[in-house]
Amino acid sequence: MRLTTKGRFAVTAMIDLALREGDGPVTLSGISERQRISLSYLEQLFGKLRRHNLVASVRGPGGGYCLARPAPEITVADIIFAVDEPLDATQCGGKENCQDEHRCMTHDLWTNLNKRMYEYLHSVTLGTLVSQQRARTEGQQVLHDERACIAKGKQSHNAEAIASV
Repeated sequence: MRLTTKGRFAVTAMIDLALREGDGPVTLSGISERQRISLSYLEQLFGKLRRHNLVASVRGPGGGYCLARPAPEITVADIIFAVDEPLDATQCGGKENCQDEHRCMTHDLWTNLNKRMYEYLHSVTLGTLVSQQRARTEGQQVLHDERACIAKGKQSHNAEAIASV
């Protein structure tokens, strides 16, 4: 059991799209450049996301993609399952034939883990991830601004010291 690049890239691309969709349709080439994901790979992922009604395409000049539903209504589970990402910790794919066509001793353990993973991914929305990303970005901006203010303060202090000499 592991989340492959397909699921990771789909979630990353959807966050990027949701962050920028207020400016109009978002191009896959823009997402590709910002997130360093192959354009052809994004085209495959967005075809699946579109078929699951998570994104809508806009054709023509200025076209691209936008969310088909509000970000708070799209869960990470929706995204991962739309791109056919299997999240199954069992060896048998839930068929209960792990060991010589019989249920293995740890089948219930892995089945419960599957259930918990799904519950967690279903509880996290794209809207929450976008909010978290914006908060991180704003936090970095504030830190950057504080450093700039500190640097300017040192420069003005140095300038005052020089002027007083």
